[in-house]
Amino acid sequence: MPSLKTGGIPLSQAKKAAILIHGRGASAESILALKDYLSLGEYAVLAPEARGGTWYPYSFMAPDKANQVALKESLTIIKAAWDQISQAGIAPENVVLIGFSQGACLSLEFAAQNAQKPKAVIAFTGGLIGEKVQEEKYSGDFHGAQVFIGSSERDVHVPLSRIKESETLLSRMGASVKLLIFKDSNHTIRKEEIDWVNENIL
Repeated sequence: MPSLKTGGIPLSQAKKAAILIHGRGASAESILALKDYLSLGEYAVLAPEARGGTWYPYSFMAPDKANQVALKESLTIIKAAWDQISQAGIAPENVVLIGFSQGACLSLEFAAQNAQKPKAVIAFTGGLIGEKVQEEKYSGDFHGAQVFIGSSERDVHVPLSRIKESETLLSRMGASVKLLIFKDSNHTIRKEEIDWVNENIL
């Protein structure tokens, strides 16, 4: 059974919830530390953990078959966390998906494959998964839900071109997408991103 760490308000008492999704080589515990910087005081926080510390083995832009089995399992793990929140009586519009790097890609992919109106999807350096962005993979309507993607314009793992392709498709699906792109080449979460998210989403 995949590991799931929790924090914040107990799920049974919360009116809002956040799913935090860690990056490659990290853990549920490490991404849970983000709650100390984000304004999640009113949220139940769930952080699922990937088997072996990785949600899928290769680059998020590798040929689809390379990541297919692991990605399917990982999306199932995120769905289980989402369902747990739903079963606690928290509506989708009060749920936030938050991920970094591999976790950001997974949060965007899960949201796009199950498009509805969450409170927001917050992707710290990420894009939709696949060798190419395939519109036919995605269905549903975001109904104006906020999607935030912050990144470097020269990130070694996530090309700006894929971020912009993701923005185009998500916008077409009814999301209100905000990009915050920085001139540096750091693969990190910046204070400016945290501040924007706290002020405009959470």
